[in-house]
Amino acid sequence: MFADRGALADSPAHDLALDCLAAGIEAGRPARAVERNCSVDGDVLRIRDAEYDLSAFDEVVLLGGGKAADGLAAALENLLGDRISGGVVVTHEPTADPERVTVREGEHPEPGEGSVAGASAVLERAAAADERTLVLAAITGGGSALLCAPAEGLSVRDLRAVTRELLDAGAAIDEVNAVRRTCSGVKGGGLAAAAAPAAIVGLLMSDVVDDDPAVIASGPTVPTETDPEVALAVLDRYGVDLPTVGAWLRDASTTSAPDVDVDNHVLASGRDAVDAARDLAADRGYEPCVLARRLGGEASEAGRFHAAVARELAESGDPVEPPAVLLSGGETTVSVTGDGDGGPNLEFALAGAAALPDGAVLGAVDTDGSDGSTDAAGALVDAGTVGDADADAASRALAENDSYAFLDERGALLRTGATGTNVDDLRVLVVERPVRF
Repeated sequence: MFADRGALADSPAHDLALDCLAAGIEAGRPARAVERNCSVDGDVLRIRDAEYDLSAFDEVVLLGGGKAADGLAAALENLLGDRISGGVVVTHEPTADPERVTVREGEHPEPGEGSVAGASAVLERAAAADERTLVLAAITGGGSALLCAPAEGLSVRDLRAVTRELLDAGAAIDEVNAVRRTCSGVKGGGLAAAAAPAAIVGLLMSDVVDDDPAVIASGPTVPTETDPEVALAVLDRYGVDLPTVGAWLRDASTTSAPDVDVDNHVLASGRDAVDAARDLAADRGYEPCVLARRLGGEASEAGRFHAAVARELAESGDPVEPPAVLLSGGETTVSVTGDGDGGPNLEFALAGAAALPDGAVLGAVDTDGSDGSTDAAGALVDAGTVGDADADAASRALAENDSYAFLDERGALLRTGATGTNVDDLRVLVVERPVRF
């Protein structure tokens, strides 16, 4: 899974950290999610605790978008076979090739023309559905950018700019999506409204902290009222001043939630990744400890916190005795003040490396395989990554948001390529033995 693994796994602690990260990513793959939550018995499709009679429909259509949408489509095809009549999904870097569902490519993390064309194809197919159609909506993380249908009066350029400004300002994903939802014809239940009167079932893979279906991909299958004042408040909070978007929001009116019934099921989330890593650590004889499955906040501060916990564990045996593996999930943010390259997991790892005790190894990845806009999933660091002679350079790299270059020079980057999933970030901290300071 990890490129150059042999060079990275230079101790048992490094090896274990890599295995835990790999286990978490594997647990979040669409095929595993469908295996855990879906089954077919005769004409009955079971999704978690719900049952759907396939004989009641003339066709089953699969529509959606997100970084794992193609993999989810392929997994559902494997389950349902020729019961699936067709469909369209939009993704970023395809890793699966379903036979009956067309895979379109869009742009991420900012929407582009491919995202608009893909969303248009999805909505057109949704509009062709009738009351004898079962629409399975494959919605995964990344869908906010990949399914882009600008509201009348706005362009993809406007939505790209507001997305970039908010992300650079360190806005949380639910805040970014509150703006995108208001400015969109597909989010906030727009896909479900287009498919009515079909029966609509959302199959979701979460990349957001609380697994809120309305926030995952900005909720294409979750009918939601939109309030321009809420979106304007988010822009105000982060000092984002885009005249076209601001003027449009000030002229817009609150819209009611689309009147359509939808069953939404979350099939996978960051919890699955954390739990898989925890179980592997326990199997290897380490004491696992989940610090948080929903960690947010500034990435560099979270990295320093993990390093502080590692020092406490190594010195006093709190919160667990070593050898131990500490774990966290969730999604941190970066307030961009420099013009370097990096992402939340790279900043987390670099900030943590500067304060790690000897014998501790810290790994962090975005489970989709791309941290920020880089080609690295994350990084694997230890106390030697930032030596005394490197302390000033590490501080400058963090100040300039250039963690990628610093970690690349030290062979600490983790590269996986597109993983075919997207279930939040995963962090693994291995402490082998007590350390006396």
